[in-house]
Amino acid sequence: MILRDVGAMAEAVPGTGALLGLDLGTRTIGVAASDPARRIASPVTTIRRTKFTPDAARLFALMDDRNVVGLVLGWPVEMSGEEGKRCQSTRNFAENVLHIRDIPVLLWDERLSTSAVERMMVQEFDLSRRKRAEKVDAAAAAYILQGALDALARQPQTRENMA
Repeated sequence: MILRDVGAMAEAVPGTGALLGLDLGTRTIGVAASDPARRIASPVTTIRRTKFTPDAARLFALMDDRNVVGLVLGWPVEMSGEEGKRCQSTRNFAENVLHIRDIPVLLWDERLSTSAVERMMVQEFDLSRRKRAEKVDAAAAAYILQGALDALARQPQTRENMA
């Protein structure tokens, strides 16, 4: 199921279990994962996009390795809050994933995530442009996922999702 509300995501996933965060680009997919307690998001890898089937196979292998119970996809709304062309591409990706595996998918507002991560990489870590390019997608996925994790932590626990 595709969800836009963090409360619905909190109800859709069990109380513990890793989440995977994705920053979908036209050429790459940044991937991050949480710990099973969902406290910290960490960059994992960047998948160079080819076609959906091999990209999904890599994604599902990462999900299986980490016992992932839900996905958080960066939702690329325009600065005005309007849905642009990239939103439709992200929705299509989520629907294609759901045709293969029934898993809760949360669409999380990603406005300015990549620029925030790049700014941090320059200011805090003084990384060169080449090194930033290698790491920015997975780091942006972690930034997106951490925002969702923080919002999920503020959700009241129900008996169903504590199990």
